[in-house]
Amino acid sequence: MRKNLTDLSKHIKLKRKQNRLTQPELALKAGVGLRFVRDLEQGKSTLRMDKVNDVLRLFGETLGPISLDRALLIR
Repeated sequence: MRKNLTDLSKHIKLKRKQNRLTQPELALKAGVGLRFVRDLEQGKSTLRMDKVNDVLRLFGETLGPISLDRALLIR
């Protein structure tokens, strides 16, 4: 699960930089707090999905389920 969080964190940071936004600018445009943006980019494991979607919406994206290889889940 942690890998997915770091993937999301890297993705958000990359999108922010591609759009030449600072963290405060992203927070303002998404309607979330600066602390939330920082936590998101640092891979905090407990984040509100609605706020993550507020950030992703700026980039034309949203959270959603993805299929996993079931063979990887069985131990």
